[in-house]
Amino acid sequence: MLALNYLPMKVRVLFFGMLKDSAGKSSDVVELQPGASVRELLAHCELRFPALKSLLSSVALAVNQQYARPDTLLQPDDEVALLPPVSGGSHASNHVSIVREPIDSAGVLTRLKRGEDGAAVVFEGVVRNQTRGRRTLYLDYEAYEGMALQQLESLAAQVIEKFQVRDVAIVHRLGRLEIGEISVLIVVASAHRGPAFDACRFLIDTLKRTVPIWKKEYFEDGAVWADGEPFPAEIPRANS
Repeated sequence: MLALNYLPMKVRVLFFGMLKDSAGKSSDVVELQPGASVRELLAHCELRFPALKSLLSSVALAVNQQYARPDTLLQPDDEVALLPPVSGGSHASNHVSIVREPIDSAGVLTRLKRGEDGAAVVFEGVVRNQTRGRRTLYLDYEAYEGMALQQLESLAAQVIEKFQVRDVAIVHRLGRLEIGEISVLIVVASAHRGPAFDACRFLIDTLKRTVPIWKKEYFEDGAVWADGEPFPAEIPRANS
């Protein structure tokens, strides 16, 4: 019976964005020795998928949808996600949603506003027709959905407390988006315009750096994953 303690444990690994392209797949199952850490998992992935090695300096890690460090110890059946810098059916919560259909900005605004609000600030991220001089045909967004929803909900709660606004709504779309379509909507409702503007700016800037959502840009002459902003210093990297 004691020998069972030394049986390999299986861990599921998820790849997103450019990492998915480098690995040639979106997920893999890895066998590790009991007590192995995320760092040992990364070493295994580097050997199995050599193209990943050059990308790990900018990659963050999540274990069971929570940001983690390389020295985090793993348990059988853990889910480990390798997250490149973010560019950041439908799933929804009280404040946030991730959808695959066109975003109804007017409907979200109408549902959020209340009689006590003196300001409602709306931000729409829109697909433009060019990037650095290259004509864009369309975009394709993907996400680590469970973790993205958790991060968005946490961000919404943080903003309500930090800026003392009454309520916020964040809607992000996934899948193929055509030119002119809305990729992300943020609405902030508040008694006063100052906190509403500040909260809205904070939300989109922080979302773009921390929420695991990525976009691939399709041009007339090819396609590329958009460069994401570096993760904040408090989020450890895969090679830290």
